[in-house]
Amino acid sequence: MASANQNPEQQARDRIDALLKQAGWDVQPKKKINLSASLGVAVQEYQTDAGPADYVLFVDRQPIGVIEAKRQEEGHRLTVVEAQSTEYADSKLKYLNNKPLPFIYESTGVLIRFTDRRDPKPRSRPVFSFHRPETFQAWLVQDKSLRARLLDLPILPTEGLRDCQIRAINKLDESFKAARPRALIQMATGSGKTFTSINFIYRLLKFAKAQRVLFLVDTKNLGEQAEQEFMSFTPSDDNRKFTELYSVQRLKSSYVATDSQVCISTIQRLYSILKGEELDEKAEEANPNELVQPKAPLPVVYNDRLPIEFFDFIVIDECHRSIYNIWKQVLDYFDAFLIGLTATPDKRTFGFFNENVVSEYTHEQAVLDGVNVGYLPYIIETEITKDGSRLVAKEYVEKREKLTRQQRWEQLDEEVTYSGKQLDQKVVNPSQIRNVIRAFRDKLPEIFPNRQEVPKTLIFAKDDSHADDIIKIVREEFGEGNAFCKKVTYRTEDPKSVLKDFRNELYPRIAVTVDMIATGTDVKPLECLLFMRDVRSKNYYEQMKGRGTRICGVEEMKRANLEHDVQGPKTHFVIVDAVGVEKSLKTDTRALERKPSAAIKDLMMGVMMGAEDEDAFLSLASRLTRLERQMTPKEQSRLQELAGGKSVREIAAALLDAYDPDVILEKAIADHQLSATDPPTEGQKEASQKALIRSAAAIFTGELVDYVDNVRKIHEQIIDTVNLDRVTFAGWDQQAKEQAETVIQDFAQFIAANKDEITALRIFYNQPYQRRSLTYQMVQEVLAVLKLQKPNLAPLRVWQAYEQVEQVDGRSPISELVALVSLIRRVVGTDATLTNYETTVNRNFQDWVFRKQAGALKFSEEQVEWLRMIKDYIATSFHLETENLEYEPFGMGGTIRMYELFGDEMDTIIQELNEALAA
Repeated sequence: MASANQNPEQQARDRIDALLKQAGWDVQPKKKINLSASLGVAVQEYQTDAGPADYVLFVDRQPIGVIEAKRQEEGHRLTVVEAQSTEYADSKLKYLNNKPLPFIYESTGVLIRFTDRRDPKPRSRPVFSFHRPETFQAWLVQDKSLRARLLDLPILPTEGLRDCQIRAINKLDESFKAARPRALIQMATGSGKTFTSINFIYRLLKFAKAQRVLFLVDTKNLGEQAEQEFMSFTPSDDNRKFTELYSVQRLKSSYVATDSQVCISTIQRLYSILKGEELDEKAEEANPNELVQPKAPLPVVYNDRLPIEFFDFIVIDECHRSIYNIWKQVLDYFDAFLIGLTATPDKRTFGFFNENVVSEYTHEQAVLDGVNVGYLPYIIETEITKDGSRLVAKEYVEKREKLTRQQRWEQLDEEVTYSGKQLDQKVVNPSQIRNVIRAFRDKLPEIFPNRQEVPKTLIFAKDDSHADDIIKIVREEFGEGNAFCKKVTYRTEDPKSVLKDFRNELYPRIAVTVDMIATGTDVKPLECLLFMRDVRSKNYYEQMKGRGTRICGVEEMKRANLEHDVQGPKTHFVIVDAVGVEKSLKTDTRALERKPSAAIKDLMMGVMMGAEDEDAFLSLASRLTRLERQMTPKEQSRLQELAGGKSVREIAAALLDAYDPDVILEKAIADHQLSATDPPTEGQKEASQKALIRSAAAIFTGELVDYVDNVRKIHEQIIDTVNLDRVTFAGWDQQAKEQAETVIQDFAQFIAANKDEITALRIFYNQPYQRRSLTYQMVQEVLAVLKLQKPNLAPLRVWQAYEQVEQVDGRSPISELVALVSLIRRVVGTDATLTNYETTVNRNFQDWVFRKQAGALKFSEEQVEWLRMIKDYIATSFHLETENLEYEPFGMGGTIRMYELFGDEMDTIIQELNEALAA
């Protein structure tokens, strides 16, 4: 520690000396030089022909760089002295005939700036500490610096990549080549952010020879998913898996393998490693942005096992949650390029990444491109959801313990009034849950026409107790067993197994979650989100909606549904809003400073994760003291067992002691074996207080936090079976309906505007008898013009709009062209209601066959099979010519075979079918 009577320059040099020693340098005065003492030697005041340099750095006895030291007050002027430090680096060192030195630092001992002069355009950058001698030794045997190697990134092979992924990687390459330290990739949920990342990580490792890349997540679940994606990825220029080419490690402890090229970690775990502490795995389950952030977080300190240059690149998944407060320190620690990934950035996200947005790909764009599916909002409203209710005094009600769910009857002493927002906290009204679920069940034919099975549905519940109530009522109302509806939360016994079944198996049809699959988890066949909890965070809500946006092909849909229920790929999903979540006021981000009213769980998690400010400790002690008075002896005993033998009172006392001046003084005297007449120094008291803080924080584990959180929740809930709820509205959201009508109107205007310009439309409008001559190519022309002029009027989107305003006949078509013909027929009035063209063709075929066989003519079984093949062909290709019989589905020799079956009537039958089926 610098002495108070030292001048500012000497204090700065003392700090620089300490930082150099931490990074493995042997600091030597110029009169005691011993270059063999260590791999890295920093010589003070070494003479050059430009004057004495504050420090000259030697690696393996060779000079490699200089440090220009400045007093702390000069921190704002470090870039000004770059010319001075460059002069030293360019000069000749005494006794040596050296070339210009490649590495330059300017430092106050608090701030450090570093320049690698091997870079194409050398630019100083701030670094947390000094690089290690071993690093410079490795760098100097390389032909080029990392930033120079980035200029050699080859043209991206685009095979297997979507347009949005190609744009993101190409723009990121440009950002790297410009040596921009931070870049933000905004890509809609479901558009393949992780896949994009693995592609550019592969390029960085292979072509830029990056040493190591960190893939940073904020929950264990996201880390596991990322690991699976790395394991399954095969690059386009190599038939081996990524993990066969490069070592990938997901951190599960404080051990970080030095031979791994990709490291996957939660930001919580990396923070704990940099602090030199072990981490309870429970701390990796929750999004850390939900925790109480300390006002003065425990600072990250230099860790020689993870030096600042350990990672060349850091990819930050869900970066809108991980770049603030204590977590920002982790990112500032490493001397690495930072690449952020998010679907939902806010203003602070843009600011953190220096507004260097290399990809802006929104959900709306993703829907237009067919990368995502859009959603339709459906509203369910009930009286009690909206207005709450009341229970009068003297009423006998059922009460339930929240943890054990044990029930008893009790007479109310006074009236209980509750609002809709208090539901499932103080009061549970089973009728409210039942009416929502019943309305959902009864309206499924309206929401998902022509479906026999319940579509894969995810219900968002308020907490575990609420989830249990929902599951019970869902099973009852649908008349199904346990397999039909299951809970998927971190506390579920085997959440991964349930989640796997939900993705790939017929059952469960409905999953209920609180937290686990609210964000970052793919369930592609998911077609319905039922919100029974409100959400206040705009970003969080967007991510929850993202669970339904994933596209899903026919085969995947068939695996998770009854086969006859699947006629094509997933086209959209539905949000069933039972709590007003679509209209509730939402904020862009969570507040940086938490209020004193923060939840006790957040306070405990914050203390466990390193919060050291007095407010957090005193607030938590106060809350625990209040909670103790409400706890039963049995609950207190269990808590004491989880707390290593400490009672609630002892835990609260430990928290208070950490900020009690008398206790701190007493401990400092004892720790340093001082007498009453020899008071401890401020440094000694600070060390003793840190020990008290760590001792108090060490009591808290993930298991203890969970237990206290459950205990503190209302011990008993009133079960209101007196007030029965009533559904007041169940239907499509009015605003969505109005938007659907606008889409339909715009489509009709497009058709009318082009009726004389496009052959197919001219046939429909002016020559309806010529519909028999409509060809596949004609319909393709309409689609091409539509996509060019009105890309937002994709046929399947217009079809969904019709589904919201009128009863459609038949399922949503698989083919865009079939949907387009169906829509044109509806707009020009050929069909009174929107009808799938394949349905129309099937009906017309039945009528034609019935008429033909009404007399003496009877088709043979093989003739009927051929007629059906022709019918199926016309249903999707619109017109059959004789030459088409030589191709699928008819096969080679089809013309000959049809003539053998129908003789001279062959051409007449083809002509009649073309005309009759298009009627």
